[in-house]
Amino acid sequence: MDSVLNYDWAGTSIWRIMLFFAIILFSLLIGRTARFILKRSSDRAKGQGRMIIATTLEAFAKSAVFLFITIGISAGITMFDLQSAVGRVAHVIRTILLTVATGYFLYWLAEIPADWIRRIAVKTENNPLDDMMSPIIRKSLRVTIVILVLVQIAQTLSDKPITSIIAGLGIGGLAVALAAQDSLKNFFGSVILFMDKSFELGNRIVVDGHDGFVESVGLRSTKIRTLDSHLITIPNGELANKIVTNISKRSYIKRIADIAITYDTPLKKLDRAIEIVKELLKDHEGMHESYPPRVYLNEVNAHSLNIMAVFWYHPPNYWAYMGFNNWFNREVLRRFNEEGIDFAIPKHMVYLEDGKSGPFKTGLEKLPGEDEFCK
Repeated sequence: MDSVLNYDWAGTSIWRIMLFFAIILFSLLIGRTARFILKRSSDRAKGQGRMIIATTLEAFAKSAVFLFITIGISAGITMFDLQSAVGRVAHVIRTILLTVATGYFLYWLAEIPADWIRRIAVKTENNPLDDMMSPIIRKSLRVTIVILVLVQIAQTLSDKPITSIIAGLGIGGLAVALAAQDSLKNFFGSVILFMDKSFELGNRIVVDGHDGFVESVGLRSTKIRTLDSHLITIPNGELANKIVTNISKRSYIKRIADIAITYDTPLKKLDRAIEIVKELLKDHEGMHESYPPRVYLNEVNAHSLNIMAVFWYHPPNYWAYMGFNNWFNREVLRRFNEEGIDFAIPKHMVYLEDGKSGPFKTGLEKLPGEDEFCK
């Protein structure tokens, strides 16, 4: 048995190779056990309302397996009696793995400030910035962590001071900036949108004819869910320069109702029609004292007399507004019918005259060849 364990394979004893894989397997078991315990603890913290602690434990749980395997590999490499050149390569690999594992852990840990801002957003419902800040801060932190990990890996591979690498990145950054103008434009566009506060998550907006609700605001683009459930993605660089109509920010809903009645309506009935509309809108549902309804005979059209009714509905609850519209339209129809007031419809009157009394003759009362056809 000792001879088997001490047998050299590729210059390394079998027992060292077995111990190496045993350490990795043991690290894997510890990592999976730690993930299970941390995940259960995270769920328990969520149930108790301790969201920050729950998010921290969940970040540990997501990175536990990879982190422990990396530690196991790093510890296992020390079991080998490596030569100078191979030892340097092993050292580089171990350093890179530890850097990636640490970065992976910090990547998930970036969820903590985002979760903290989400909690603030829940408490401050009137602050439009909190909901938008959460995803932007999370993505910014994660991008920063990835860049730092890549810089650390570059330093490990090149064995140069980090200042030299950063200087090289500065030179290369100019070329990258020229090649990624659109990405930079979108990034600064997101900053402008964030500072301008023109809308917030969940707001209904209209941009370039696209009417929908803001679903997410990222570093590159903003996603809008239209009323027919289509998902529209608009780059932030373009959105920052467009006219945005924020329907959710309106303080009321205004309606201009045109009610057309016939030309032959007597003056008394016309006055009565205006009076009926005023009665229906007097102290109406959703009326604000600063915006009383207005009713006028505003147009004498080619085919009708037009009564214009203008009213404002508060607060701007669309479906409540539609319910009031339904009641108003039905009442106008019912009251006008009771008073014998006729609604006008578009029509054309054509007068045909041949200079003689009697029916107008077109000259085509008898078609050519009709007698032969009828025989």
